[in-house]
Amino acid sequence: MKIYNCDVCGELVYFENFKCKKCQCELGYLPIRDNMSSLHALNGGIYKALAPQAEGASYKKCYNHQHYDDICNWMIPIEDKSDYCISCRLTRIIPDLTIPENHTYWRRLEVAKRRLVYSLLRLDLPLKNKFEDEEKGLAFAFLADDNHPEIDESQKVMIGHDQGKITINIAEADHVVREKNRLDMNERYRTLLGHFRHEIGHYYWFLLIEDNPEFLEQFREVFGDERQDYDQALKDYYANGPIDNWQQNYVSPYATAHPWEDWAESWAHYLHMFDTLETASSWGITVEIEHGYERKAFNIQHHIQTFDEMKWQWGFLTAALNSLNRSMGMKDIYPFVPTETVFKKMQFVQQVIIKATLVVG
Repeated sequence: MKIYNCDVCGELVYFENFKCKKCQCELGYLPIRDNMSSLHALNGGIYKALAPQAEGASYKKCYNHQHYDDICNWMIPIEDKSDYCISCRLTRIIPDLTIPENHTYWRRLEVAKRRLVYSLLRLDLPLKNKFEDEEKGLAFAFLADDNHPEIDESQKVMIGHDQGKITINIAEADHVVREKNRLDMNERYRTLLGHFRHEIGHYYWFLLIEDNPEFLEQFREVFGDERQDYDQALKDYYANGPIDNWQQNYVSPYATAHPWEDWAESWAHYLHMFDTLETASSWGITVEIEHGYERKAFNIQHHIQTFDEMKWQWGFLTAALNSLNRSMGMKDIYPFVPTETVFKKMQFVQQVIIKATLVVG
């Protein structure tokens, strides 16, 4: 995530901000130009973007920006006929807003989704919604469990992906529920953004690999044969847990369940790397290490050429971040120790992304 500043007063502003905290100027994110811009209101709901990169272009607010508090701060070019920004167009089903707490859950879900979409745009990945491409497009459904007291586990909303539709149980936006689920499932890490990154991995397998013989052959060499019974594999995993010594070849226990889950977990971790390294680079973070009898410092760089460079910087950055968290008495921000086998899987993810970008471009 890049760093942004108010175009009026220069104050630091964040990706989720609607107004500058210092001068109160309205803000809006311009996804195509990748810029958080201060806004000058014109007539008829039209806004002039003040960011230099916007070159004085006019925008309108997303419908969810206009009609709901703190849901969306993304802008739409005035010539675009849609009432929704490119992120909100991806959401097909929202929670029932007659239930007061659902507004809060929806906001948290949209915040995580916009951060996901930000990364997908930065990676130049194909991104069409179901209105543009019903067969291959992407859609999100934010659903709630039935509150009937006799509901059983089989009737609960399951987080998952099916032919471009990603379903998220809105209970995951409740911090207490999500932490309970993390502990019940003995997971090291469980966040809303992590859910989005994992499920979008399934979507891009469906979009980029399933019908690509070259990618599919390479996938099976790295992750295994996905044609094994998926439902049975999950039943076996939940009944017996991960295989012994899973840490040698998998980034997480759940990755052992099936090659599809191994891919999705590896994809999610690649996005963790990509976005966190960009954030560190934007903040000018420098890591200093001992090398022999010398101490050497290097700046985290986001625009790197090879996966090996990315991996090398990731190791030092996560060690520093984990140390900072421990200094505050908090758990590790990145509680994983990827092996070379795991990094090989993430490297394949990067290769698929690069090749997909070249094909689309």
